Amino acid sequence: MLTSLGIIFGVAAVICMLSISEGASADEMRMIQLLGTKNIIINSVKPPQDGNAAQTNSNLVEYGITRDDVGIIKETIGHVTHVVPLKTVAYRARHGEHQAAIDIIGTTPDFFDVVNIHIARGRPLTSADIESRTNVCVIGEEVRRELFPFKDPLGETLLVERFPSAVPFVVVGILERVMTAGAPARGVEERNLNREILTPFSTTLAQFGETTRRMGAGSREFIKMQYSGLYVTVDVLEHVLPVSRLVERVFAHGHKQLDYEVKVPLARLQLAQKKKRNNQLTLGFIAGISLLVGGIGIMNIMLATVTERTREIGIRRALGARQQHIAVQFLVETVVLSTTGGVVGVLLGVAGAFLVTSFADWETIVSVWSVAVSFGLSVMVGISFGMYPAMSAAKLDPIEALRYE
Repeated sequence: MLTSLGIIFGVAAVICMLSISEGASADEMRMIQLLGTKNIIINSVKPPQDGNAAQTNSNLVEYGITRDDVGIIKETIGHVTHVVPLKTVAYRARHGEHQAAIDIIGTTPDFFDVVNIHIARGRPLTSADIESRTNVCVIGEEVRRELFPFKDPLGETLLVERFPSAVPFVVVGILERVMTAGAPARGVEERNLNREILTPFSTTLAQFGETTRRMGAGSREFIKMQYSGLYVTVDVLEHVLPVSRLVERVFAHGHKQLDYEVKVPLARLQLAQKKKRNNQLTLGFIAGISLLVGGIGIMNIMLATVTERTREIGIRRALGARQQHIAVQFLVETVVLSTTGGVVGVLLGVAGAFLVTSFADWETIVSVWSVAVSFGLSVMVGISFGMYPAMSAAKLDPIEALRYE
């Protein structure tokens, strides 16, 4: 067991490191895939306070995506199947004695298909809601838990707080819990849909207009923006990157200040996959070094064993054993040591990954290929480093070996 410790801990280190890396990569991949690989996401962002932002007074700031931008995208860029607007209009809502700091967002029914979110109960927003400008909403799971902890929210009315009054909305649907990634929780567009209220876009325009009041620590700010976000969906993956470059050109031409950002989940997915491969190569190299050290340990012990058993080797040779018999004897012993160490290392590595998940609350994924590669490497290391001691034993002169004390 002492001889196999290097292999045991080497294999366990390989499996633990790769399982942690796989878990982190899967977490990132899942978050990016939630964005939709066929989507291009444009967000309105507040430009740097350098005096270039268009302001009508000291507290009113105007920036972001405009109707002209949307019109140009729809009319001039091909391969676009959906253009879904988003508009954040308020940041607090209440029901009875319960209230919560959440985002109230106006959008269209296409948003549910573009982002691939589903309704747990009730119904989504519809075209009829848009046309009739009804005061209805769909709420996230955390909104349901905070505002309606003891009752069914379907059909209930919540109040969206908007200075100087509050606007009532009837709950018609509840979203399924959206899988989030990271801490703090990140979901679609790196925000948590479980803490959002979705309302018809036409209703938000009619009820709230284009100006949003946001309170800060000891200050208040009025933001005038036509769209807070935009989802542009492309027909096939091959057109996503070319269309994203055209979208960037539209905004670069129409905006004098950098009051927008363009995110391309497909490009981020490709970058994440490349990063994952680089991480695996780096971790594999580090783990390979640990296995190399374990192999050197086995070779050292086997060389010492050859020295200790020199007289036994001479007796076997005198009784008719050939060089290949002596070589196989020591090589089998080395392979048994490395194989046993590999099995124990695999069990220890899997247990270590489980403990990391249990106590560190960090997702780990033990893949079949990582177990197979680490165990295969341990056997190869045993064969490679056992070859030299075995050949050294086989080449001993029988007469000199018998005389060895």
